[in-house]
Amino acid sequence: MPDDCLFCKIIAGTIPSETVYEDGVLVAFKDVHPIAPVHVLIVPREHVESVNGINESNQNLMGDLFAAAARLARELGVADDGYRCVINTNREAGQVVFHLHLHLIGGRPLHGLG
Repeated sequence: MPDDCLFCKIIAGTIPSETVYEDGVLVAFKDVHPIAPVHVLIVPREHVESVNGINESNQNLMGDLFAAAARLARELGVADDGYRCVINTNREAGQVVFHLHLHLIGGRPLHGLG
């Protein structure tokens, strides 16, 4: 765990967050700058900088992230109307915190980008 990783500190409990889900692999918490009524970040406990860090030893993380997103979308009431799952990889794609994370966004119409 890098000492300067914001999400590692949230996972460790040294920075507070509004956690909505956690298990042995993942932690999900509300985004502090939400762009929709539902905006949750789902992060692996294991520090992986981005999708580029996925390999044979940790490839199950991607399935875990999306399974948690589907479960949380149902629990948070956005599954039927629709939601977006976003993973930004590196700076030009908008990644700000270099710890792999999935944005679960919903609760309002989302337009643009696909």
